[in-house]
Amino acid sequence: MAELYTKNFIESNDLEPKEETVNFLLNYSKALNVVKYNKIEFETLLN
Repeated sequence: MAELYTKNFIESNDLEPKEETVNFLLNYSKALNVVKYNKIEFETLLN
């Protein structure tokens, strides 16, 4: 079973994300703000 997954992965090694996807993830990471207070983490999305 593991051999099948390995063969499929090697054959489909030419995967590239769309530019839209990369831009979305970069913008999301820029807008995400994490504040730690004592042992609590607050995540806010600055849009």
